[in-house]
Amino acid sequence: MAIEEIQQEIISEFSIFEDWMDKYSYLIEMGNDLTPISEDKKTEQNIIRGCQSQVWIDAEYNNGVVTYQGDSDALIVKGLVALMLRVVNSQTPEAIMNTDFHFIDKIGLKEHLSPTRSNGLLAMIKQIKLYAVAFNKIANG
Repeated sequence: MAIEEIQQEIISEFSIFEDWMDKYSYLIEMGNDLTPISEDKKTEQNIIRGCQSQVWIDAEYNNGVVTYQGDSDALIVKGLVALMLRVVNSQTPEAIMNTDFHFIDKIGLKEHLSPTRSNGLLAMIKQIKLYAVAFNKIANG
């Protein structure tokens, strides 16, 4: 599925909920469904700077697509990791690099996150894109 389709799917899912407590519960549920990153990937190199809680993101490049893994020690943040990885997993580096992640504004996430969580989300996006840039250089020699 293309990144734009995934973003539209997320917007549609979040539109079902009227109350932000329900949206937070959904985020936590998504985090609980996230496949945990292996302990050997919870390294200093994979930690996301700028997050109040601990967040790790790792990526691999195989067969033209990027596969991300992530985790956090905080429930809502783990949900944010799951949400972000859902959008970018199994996509090409170029597609990830060109994504604007407009679903974040459309579902109202930005205005409902604390400043530290917003900073952490921006740091996550930056790291996801940095992996894509690195893999794009590998792919294009």
